[in-house]
Amino acid sequence: MSSSISPTDTDLITGRLILRTWTTDEADAVLNGARPAHWAEDFPAEGDHVIAGLFAEHPAWLGEYGHRQIIERAGGLVVGAIGLFWPPGDGTLEIGYGVVASRRGRGYAPEATRALTEFAFTAPGVHTVYADVELSNPPSIRVLEKAGFQRWDSGENTGEDTVRYGVTSSAPDRR
Repeated sequence: MSSSISPTDTDLITGRLILRTWTTDEADAVLNGARPAHWAEDFPAEGDHVIAGLFAEHPAWLGEYGHRQIIERAGGLVVGAIGLFWPPGDGTLEIGYGVVASRRGRGYAPEATRALTEFAFTAPGVHTVYADVELSNPPSIRVLEKAGFQRWDSGENTGEDTVRYGVTSSAPDRR
């Protein structure tokens, strides 16, 4: 994977993106309808409102292994969000993502998903990252496939309309 992770900086850097941890001020801006200049015109999306509303209930989501904004390196605009639903359960973490409509189709979601998944595997004890996706959402399925996730047909699927995609760490257990 092509992300660059600096031990002194919590930003994850890819070829075209910066994945930056949310701040409480940014979450408050989403909830209060503020429009900071560094947000794409159609950010935040509906899912971003939901996640921002849950930060108070799940403070670990604002931590190093939590949720991040997806920022275009070229222009510095926030164009989406991606996150790990921390803490892990039995070494597994769920990932979720969204890119605003104006920036879809550029490969940002798979790029961000690969980078955050790679980073998740640096957390102690984490060996699996997964996402549950609705079968009626082929674009999200393509994101996961492009990011290297495989479809898992097992009893862990969440329902007949939803399927689980996942990836496990290929590195030796270094945790």
